[in-house]
This record gives sequence, structure tokens and C-alpha cells, in this order.
Amino acid sequence: MAGRGARTDAGTNDGLRRLVIVESASKIAKIASYLGEGYRVEASAGHIRDLPQPSQLPEDVKKGPYGKFAVDVENGFQPYYVVDNDKKRTVAELKRALTEVDELILATDQDREGEAIAWHLVQALQPRIPYRRMTFGEITPEAIRRAVTQMRDIDDRLVDAQETRRILDRLYGYELSPVLWRKVRAGLSAGRVQSVATRLCVERERERIAFRSATYADLTGDFAPEGESAFGARLVALDGRRVATGRDFDDLGRLKNADVVHLDVTAAQALAGALEQAEFQVRSVEEKPYTRRPAAPFITSSLQQEASRKLRLNARATMRTAQRLYEGGYITYMRTDSIQLSDQALTAARAQARELYGPEYVPESPRVYKSKSKNAQEAHEAIRPAGESFRTPAQLSGELRGDEFRLYDLIWKRTVASQMHDARGTTATVRLGARTADGRDAEFSASGTIITFRGFLAAYEEGRDEAREVEGDDAERRLPPLSQGQALRAENLATDSHETSPPPRYTEASLVKTLEEKGIGRPSTFASIISTIVDRGYVRYKGNALVPTWLAFAVTRLLEEHFPRLVDYDFTAEMEDDLDAISRGEAERVDWLTRFYFGAAGPGAASAGGPEGSDGPGAGPAGADTAVSGIKGLADDLGSIDAREISTIVIGEPDDALVLRVGRYGPYLEGPDPETGELLKASVPDDVAPDEMTPDKARELLTSQSGGDNVLGTDPETGRTIVARVGRYGPYVTEIVDEDAPATAVEERAQQAEAKKTAKKATKKAAKVKPRTGSLFKDMQVETVTLEQALQLLSLPRVVGVDPESGDEITAQNGRYGPYLKKGTDSRSLATEDQIFDITLADALAIYAQPKTRRGQVAKPPLKELGPDPESGEPMVVKDGRFGPYVTDGTTNATLRKDDDPETITPERGAELLSEKRAKGPVKKTARKAATKKAAAPAKKATATKKSAAKKTVAKKTVAADS
Repeated sequence: MAGRGARTDAGTNDGLRRLVIVESASKIAKIASYLGEGYRVEASAGHIRDLPQPSQLPEDVKKGPYGKFAVDVENGFQPYYVVDNDKKRTVAELKRALTEVDELILATDQDREGEAIAWHLVQALQPRIPYRRMTFGEITPEAIRRAVTQMRDIDDRLVDAQETRRILDRLYGYELSPVLWRKVRAGLSAGRVQSVATRLCVERERERIAFRSATYADLTGDFAPEGESAFGARLVALDGRRVATGRDFDDLGRLKNADVVHLDVTAAQALAGALEQAEFQVRSVEEKPYTRRPAAPFITSSLQQEASRKLRLNARATMRTAQRLYEGGYITYMRTDSIQLSDQALTAARAQARELYGPEYVPESPRVYKSKSKNAQEAHEAIRPAGESFRTPAQLSGELRGDEFRLYDLIWKRTVASQMHDARGTTATVRLGARTADGRDAEFSASGTIITFRGFLAAYEEGRDEAREVEGDDAERRLPPLSQGQALRAENLATDSHETSPPPRYTEASLVKTLEEKGIGRPSTFASIISTIVDRGYVRYKGNALVPTWLAFAVTRLLEEHFPRLVDYDFTAEMEDDLDAISRGEAERVDWLTRFYFGAAGPGAASAGGPEGSDGPGAGPAGADTAVSGIKGLADDLGSIDAREISTIVIGEPDDALVLRVGRYGPYLEGPDPETGELLKASVPDDVAPDEMTPDKARELLTSQSGGDNVLGTDPETGRTIVARVGRYGPYVTEIVDEDAPATAVEERAQQAEAKKTAKKATKKAAKVKPRTGSLFKDMQVETVTLEQALQLLSLPRVVGVDPESGDEITAQNGRYGPYLKKGTDSRSLATEDQIFDITLADALAIYAQPKTRRGQVAKPPLKELGPDPESGEPMVVKDGRFGPYVTDGTTNATLRKDDDPETITPERGAELLSEKRAKGPVKKTARKAATKKAAAPAKKATATKKSAAKKTVAKKTVAADS
């Protein structure tokens, strides 16, 4: 994929005009200023091409080999790429820019995803001028000038690895997701890494469900030698046998070691009483040198973990903040798995440590950290402050704010500390004891560390995921001078009861750490993995903890029982290693994809065909060898998978006959009424975590929700029975409508009005009348709500009146987020639910006369004013919306992209976003479908052209519809 033409030398005045394409528009200004005249910098705004959904393929292509995946699996796994609709204008502008320059420089990010973006740019732009690849790890003048002198060709190996990953994920998801649609719930998705990450969370929750706590007690006291201050110690042995602590119990609450002494509170209190008059003395004092090494500089995963622990930032927020710091020239590239520092970084870190802490804090030679990773797709330097000399956080306090400042401070401290001396000191452990009057021997222990030289701790100390079992930290806890045989005075002997704790749920930090340890995923993907499993409903947050949903239990069980190889941790890690081997040129992508999809026997072999295959990916728990059979045809034969069984979880013991099922509309419980034996059902509230679903909790929900409808009476107007009941979303009232019951006069009028729109819809409405429903107010109960209140709720929305100025009708109603008024498209919150029935037109008009508020606050002023829009002439402003910042001219709204900073966005960029939004037109399914067909129309002709061109210019075969 070499470009045509001679290499470019930095600093030459050869008169050539060059176009530099970066990924993010926020990089343009800085890079352009560093490159100087003769260079024009533009942005691709990330990826410009991707595999389309098969439904979006042109009609003639759908019937061919690309129809199933947009990948031709029969002919070398050739992908069918299209330019994204929102990037067609970008591509057109870049093509125009190419006509005005003499050379193209592809300066996308330096990881393998950035390499693939550069390759896609070449495929889409088809430059007729020389093109080269430029990479840099930081956006500083020195780094940019150095990158110009070290340009190269596009790396085929990195592109192959990234393209293989994209095709692999498409094949995996499209073969496996239909299984979930048919056997669990429509619309679900399966992913090569997301399914494994979900399984980790589910397995941890299963451990918590199976967990049985154990109770144990300990005995502590304060001890003081003559003339010295007291120190604390804890009972560790009784009659020569170690006293049990929490770590001695298994998850079922049983002692793992029979040789330990299990103290309960009563025994501990009795021992404390027996020791009150005992004579204590020091039995041994042991001192050892203490040394602690600094942690390596940050890589992507360790930065995410530490930012979660210390800054309470989730992985997505951490990467978003780091992206801004990188683009602003404050840190080096933030997607890396290398812990190495460049020579200039080593010099800068050592110089700053020497300047700020003293030369005695810096070792004679630089510290070198060895990475276990051997893959070549990521950047080759750790995350560190940018530049040949580092700027301290104090120096940037005027430039950086909030999360950006805190994250930079964390990165700076970690980098500088990595080049400082070890922390040194001594750790002393003292054993002391006494005998009770009845002859029992009790031994206590205390330890303390004295830091004599803080070393790197003067700059930074790494956080921990979990608290220590014993409260307090021995670091720098001083013990008085003690000697063997020395007498001690016992004070404050006290007992304390403890319960063992279940395994902690994963947090983002601990899940990233586990994925990294198992070799699953890569640094640049961890944030998106977590975002995916949360967004798709497999995991939810409870504080910082990741709690799997019941849906995740059903999906994970299906995959474990019928496709175990595909969620096997080692197998998934091996796939990552294979992709790395492709990036190093040690494996060939087509061969690897052929084995993965078709199996070792190749394309001509019969498919394993799902669960019945003897050694296919669907073989039972005995072991399925996907490497032998491939994943082709996973959903072809699913007859042996019992969908009901897969989605059923037994609560408690089987004899309890309590089960939870994952249904189409969410999880629900089933169980017998203890008195009548009648089968009861109840929805499961979203706030009940799986480990909280005990048999007692299940019976409570069944009793409270399945006590039968509370019949309130008959609606005098319709003659229908009104009932109150509890549903998935809380208590509500509704009317019982017989299937053959005639429609009321009001309903008939509604049907007639609907018939004018669509005869088909009117037919459906005439065939079945939808019952009215209304949620109970917060102060209402199913057991006590009256018929009068129910009829009021069923009458909503209530017409308050008509605005005399606009002529719009104002209604009062109750919604998902509480009571509110509505006038046209303008909604205003009400203070209480009672206002729905009490508010007058005058009061409503007074509310609308006030400035619009959001969540109790007055609407915020624009974040930035950009001046008049060139097309509409209306003033453009940047506002903070519900889904993030956006630019608007009062008529058209355009969401800012992830690379657009509201504070620095230019009027030109604002106008560009609005123009793109206008070009798309209103979001309508029919319009979008028509636009897709129209855009794809010339694809057939382009296909032949691209095939021919690809054979001449690159070794990889691709098909693209880049119209």
C-alpha cells in the first residue's frame, strides 16, 4: 500500500502543497500551527467507512454473496464497505481538497484502528497524488516536526489485524444473535467480548447468591510497656492454634481449615474476662527491612482503573477526558499497552523529580519497566505528560479545569514517581501473650512500619481496589521500643463480632483489571466493552458496582450450556493473541477467518448445525471445539434448546417451587399460593438485585402483587368494571374490557377520526378496544383507592383551558417523571400531583409566563454564541441539551460530535454541523430507506471498478460502495 512519490523532508521549502488528514477536528489548529505554511490540515472525524447492515445493501447486492453479512465468506471474506451517510459530505470535501495539493499525508491515530482509518481514506479518496503515513504520540511542536521526517507507508499488517477484528465481530454477532432472538428475547445482541464480560459479572453474582455468611469474633486490646504509650494488638492464637479470621471460611460459611480456633462472641467475651488479671509480656520482636517499588507509568487499562479508584470516573469518562488532554497537547496518546517511556520522557521525569524533591530521590540510572504484552497494534510509549520537559499541574492550573486537571495531575504524578527511588523503612512485628487462670495460652500480635525514606511516595501512591480485611494500615504506625520478656500492661480488652462478606461485585476498575489479566479485549476496547453491556441491558450500576440483570443470567446460561467454547475465557484470549499475530505478520487473515468460520475442514465441510453437532460450537458442556467445526450455521438447528428452561432460574431449593422467568416484558416470579396452591405471578422490580432475590423476598413479591385485583366498582358511563392492581411499573387502575364488548360513543368517534387517516388502523381498533389505564398517585394505595379517584385518573389528561394568545389547548397530566402541563410541544412541571385536578387556567398561564426550567432549574443560557448562520441567517448558539451539547439556529438542531469542544468550537464548524443536519432532512423511516437505496444505486458499477483498482494497488481485496 505504498504511496507514490518521494519522501517528504521536514523544513524543506520545496513549494509543494500538502493535505494532512487527522481524525479529530479539535487537532487541526494546533497541528496546522506547528506545520506552518504549505500544509492544509483537515479531519475525517473518525471512521468514514464501515460494513452496512445487510438490510441497507442495494437490492442487487442483497441477492449476492454479501447479502447475509455484507461480507463474502465464500471468496476470501471480502468485505463490502460503504461510506457512512454522515461522512459523505466529509469525503466529498476531502476529494475537493486533494485537487488543490501535491501530496497527501495521513495523520490518523497511531494504533491499528488509526492505521485502518488511514487505509479506508485511501480507498475512499483514491488519491492520484503521492500519499504517506505520519504518526505521532503527542501533539507538540517537537513531536509533529519529528513525525514529518519519519513518514512511512501504510502498515498492511496493522490494517489486516483491524479488518480481521471487524469482520470477526460481524460474523460472530450475526451468527449468534439470532439464537438469542429466538430463544430469549427479540432484539438482543451477542458479541465476542461483550458476552464474556457479561459472563464474568454473572458468575460473580452467582457466587454472591450461593454465599452463606459465617459469624466469628475477635479479641483486641491496648498494651503499654512501663513509661511508654499504648499500642493495639489482636488475638492471633489460642493454645498454639491460630484464631480464625474471615479468610478461613468458604463461600458456604464453612471453615476451610479444621486446625484453627473458631471463636464466637460468648467465647471471646469469656476469654477477655479471664485475661483481665493476667500478666502479659513480650514474647518476640522481629524487624525486617521494608521496600516498596513505584508502579509503572500508566497504560490505558491502569489509567482507567486508577481514575475509577481515585477520581470516581468511569472508563468512558476517563477516555473522553484523556482524549481532550491528548488533543490539547497535554499528554501523549492514551490508547497504549506499553509501559515504556521514551528517552526524552525519562530525562524529563528524572529532571522534574530531582528539581521538586531533591537529587537523593532519583536513582543514578533510569528505571526500565518490562511489559508482558507482545502485540504490536498499540502505541509504543506509556501515557505521560507531553513534551520534552513536563509542565507541573500547578503550571497548568490556569488552563485546565475539573476532570481534565485532576486526570493530568494523576498522570503527571504517576510518571514522575515511576523514575524515583523505592520507599524504604523497617517493619516490626511483636508477639505478646499471657496465660489465663485456667491455663489457656493467648497470644496477640501487632505490627508497624516505619518509613525512613519516602522515595516515590513523596509524589504518588497507587490506589487499591478493595479494603484490607483488618481495618487500618500498618504503614507508618510506630511501635514503642520493645524487648523480649518485657512486661506489658493490658488495657481495653474488647471483643467484636464479624460476618464474612460475599465476593465483591465488579466495579469498572476491577472488571478492566480482570479482563486484562485474562487477556480478553485490548486497552482501547475496555471502555466500549463496559458501555456496551450497560447500554444493552445486561449490566446496570448500583453505586460503583456492576450488577448483572436477570436478562444477562438467561443469555449467559444459554451460551454456557449450548455454545460453551464461545464464552470460554481462554478461547477468547487465544483469539486476541491470533489477531496480534496477524498484526505482527505471523498469521494470514483469510486463513484464520476460514478456520474460525468454516472450521478446520474448510468451506466445503458440512456445518456443525448448532446444538446437535457432535463437536460443533453448540456441543454440550463436555466441550465444543469451535476451532474444528467453525461457527457457521449456529442458528440453523435450535430444536434442542428449551427456551423456557433457559430463561428459568430456580429461587431457593427446588422443593420451594419458586422460579423466576425472563419474559418478553421483563423478569417475573411464579410460585404456588401456600394456602390454595394456586399459581401466582409477580413482576420483579428493577431495583432488586439477583443476590437479593431470596425465597422470602420472592414470596413477599408474590403475596403483595398477586393478591388479586381490587375491584372498585362500575364506571357509570361505560358500564365497565374498574380495578386497581400492581404492575411492573407500579400500582395503577384500569377497566376490564370484554373482547366482544362494543365500543363506547367516545371510542367510536375516535375510531371514525382514525379511519380518515388509515383504514387498516381503524380496522384494528374496531376489532379490539384498548382499556384505559392510569398510574396511582404517590399517596394512593391499591388497597384503599376509591372508585371516584380511579375515574379521575382514567379521565386524564385534563383540559385546563386554551391559551388566549396562541390558541393552543393546555392540558394537565401525569407522566413518567411526574405531573406536568402541556401546551403544544411545550411542557412544564407541576409541583404536586393534586395540581393536575386543581390548577386553573390563570395559574397555568402564570407558569408558562415564567422562564422554562429543567429539573427544577432555570434553563441555562447558551454555552457559546457563534454568530449568524450562512444559510439561514439566524444566530447560531451552542446549548447544553438532554443528550449533550448541540448547536442550533432556532430551527435546526445538530448534536456536537465527541471531538467537538463546546468552548472552542468555531462558527465554521457550527455552520457545517447545521448544514449536514439539514441535508439529512427529517428523520423518517420511509425517507431514510429511500435515501439509502438512492445512495447505493451506483454500487454495482462501482464494485467492478473498485475490484480492478484494488488488485493493482493493494494485496487485500475489498468491495466498496463509496458514492
